[in-house]
Amino acid sequence: MTIRVLMVVENRPAPIDTRVWTEALTLRERGFEVSVISPRGTRDAIYNQARIDLCGIHLYTYRLPQCASGILAYLIEYALSMFQTWWLSLFILCKHGFDVIHVANPPDTFFLLGIFYHLFGKLFIFDQHDLAPELFIVKFGERHPILLKILYWLEKRSYDVADLVITTNESQKAFAITRGGCNPEKVVIVRNGPVLEHFSRVPADLLLKNGRPFLLVYVGGMEKQDGIEYTLHAMHELIYIHRRQDISLALLGNGNALPELKELVHELHLEAYVTFTGWANRETVVRYLSTADIGLCPDPHNGLNEYSTTIKSMEYMALSLPIVAFDLEETRATACEAAFYAAPNSSQDFAGKIVHLLKNPELRDLMSQFARARVETYLSWDHSRPNLLLAYAMLFNDSLALALPEQGKASLDGSI
Repeated sequence: MTIRVLMVVENRPAPIDTRVWTEALTLRERGFEVSVISPRGTRDAIYNQARIDLCGIHLYTYRLPQCASGILAYLIEYALSMFQTWWLSLFILCKHGFDVIHVANPPDTFFLLGIFYHLFGKLFIFDQHDLAPELFIVKFGERHPILLKILYWLEKRSYDVADLVITTNESQKAFAITRGGCNPEKVVIVRNGPVLEHFSRVPADLLLKNGRPFLLVYVGGMEKQDGIEYTLHAMHELIYIHRRQDISLALLGNGNALPELKELVHELHLEAYVTFTGWANRETVVRYLSTADIGLCPDPHNGLNEYSTTIKSMEYMALSLPIVAFDLEETRATACEAAFYAAPNSSQDFAGKIVHLLKNPELRDLMSQFARARVETYLSWDHSRPNLLLAYAMLFNDSLALALPEQGKASLDGSI
């Protein structure tokens, strides 16, 4: 018997969502048949197809309209994604079948699929990537109390309908238990973690430093909650207060905040020092991180980020890059001594910590060594993979091994 899994993600194309795609590949490697539904990509022809088999995974995509930001735009997006996901799931049910529907949030509306497919005896996993109510508050404030109550209700229903809840860290597990009322035995932590073979250092490309001795780098989304404006204000502090004209900054990524960030660069007179690369593939990310001197995590204290584990911090660490970050609970739990911590939301202190690291190459070297070692011994996907398999073993009452080929059984027995 082969266990068939349908995975659903809404907020980005599946192959670009590092967590979802790594989970999908892990399940496929262990003998599951995996189908994935996600929005269609726009940057790569491979990701821009309605249906493709990629790495042995059945990938089905749908188009979403390019809406302006705002509450109404999100409501339209979520309604359209729900309808198209449901329609594609029916097609996949008929063509491939599935035993489990494994959904990633946001949004927290996919529990409706769980309710629907429970009627057909399918199991439902709620893989919580973000705390949706807190994310809403960061984006829109607390000016819409009715919508916020609805979001708390949607989150609670997602917990209730789920046969199993997966979270990325201890903080989110605590929310599932306390706010969601979940039985602790129903919640499994599967941390984000880089696949080590994808993050091996390459020779530094000094052209990326734009003729300057030092390169700072940021990799990731560019949304309101990501706090990149703090990095830009810190760069202004570095250049015009600390007189450090020997630094370049590269920002790798894309998002709704990008136009405002480019305008802020102009206002702060940073055009000569800041490079926006746009979305970058893995090879480009590795090239920049292998060249950079410090990786930046400017995620501010905002009621959301202190409970989130950022993928970029672990990618920096996998490439032996010391980090400057705001002092947030989960950031410190992840990076430990690989990061130098600034007072939350203080661009001045953030800049000061960068200056201190630039003046102390021995400290940077020690942090670099600690960073890679921590990823190898604790944070890499090799250490999260067993927890994902454990979650599925729990879901099927330990009958998971029956669905695995012999090499999968050996791996499972040795990991859990």
